Amino acid sequence: MPDDKHDEKHEESFKVIDRRPFTAEGELRKEALDEEVRETKREQAIAAAKPPAETPAAIPPAEVPKKSPSFENLIRMIGSNAAMVLGAYADPRTGQPVIDPEAARELIDMLDALHEKTKGNLAPEEDSLLLDLLGKLKMTYLEINQAVAAQAAAQAQGQGLGVGGPGKKRS
Repeated sequence: MPDDKHDEKHEESFKVIDRRPFTAEGELRKEALDEEVRETKREQAIAAAKPPAETPAAIPPAEVPKKSPSFENLIRMIGSNAAMVLGAYADPRTGQPVIDPEAARELIDMLDALHEKTKGNLAPEEDSLLLDLLGKLKMTYLEINQAVAAQAAAQAQGQGLGVGGPGKKRS
């Protein structure tokens, strides 16, 4: 009986197989080379069995993103704030338009960042809304900046360079 147990243990032993591709000397093993050749043949067979690549016309169009009312509201909110600081709305306390070019630039930059980060993920209506709004805001921003620069130049000219200004003698 003790011999039977010893035989069972002997049969349960395991076998170690060295599957490293290189020998201790750093040379490629024959088995690894054979496996590489078999893998290359297998890849070639799969490539040959694969149908030819589809033409671009045969590929179905990508799914068009759905329109999101929340995204449109966000765009409109940022756009109306930008329009407000570009003078589109009057301050309720003073009745004068609010003009803050730096704040407008920040809001326009936010819309630009949203456009860049959502490129390809917007419904066509959302993309056109964002592009139209950005175009209008940028044009208004340029007009306001030009008007502010012209006004500053006129004030500078009126203060120091006008008739009878400093350094000139009156006759």
